Amino acid sequence: MEDHTQDLKVIVFQLNNEEYGVPVSRVGSIERMQPITRVPRTASFVKGVMNLRGVVTPIIDLRERFDIGGATYDDRTRIIIVHLEDMEVGLVVDAANDVIDIPGGTIEPPPEVVGTLDADYISGVAKLERRLLILLDLEEVLSDQEMKHLQSIEG
Repeated sequence: MEDHTQDLKVIVFQLNNEEYGVPVSRVGSIERMQPITRVPRTASFVKGVMNLRGVVTPIIDLRERFDIGGATYDDRTRIIIVHLEDMEVGLVVDAANDVIDIPGGTIEPPPEVVGTLDADYISGVAKLERRLLILLDLEEVLSDQEMKHLQSIEG
């Protein structure tokens, strides 16, 4: 569980008109949508792999992972490259909005359920003026078994 007393710098992104955040410290880069090579016998939310500056990177569609409907990719669609354990994984999001500082005191523990999203994926919720920002717990987005499978296709 994350320490919610510390200020947090996050990358804000959109999925299905909701705003989410991941810590900047976990983000390697934000990429435009690129060709993705499908990998057979993977979960539906694993879109495949892409060659990112010589590194084969597994790509996950967060809309499908969170079961909030398939996305149509457009010129706002981004792939956020995050560090998970000892590998990089690309997360397909509707748009990457901005980088913001969240004062530690505005972060609350996750409620049981947030909209249609299972609370297991959430490390906290930040209330910022008129915005409600859902902070993702990257370790919970993929199970240990799914991580092992991605490491095997990463090569």
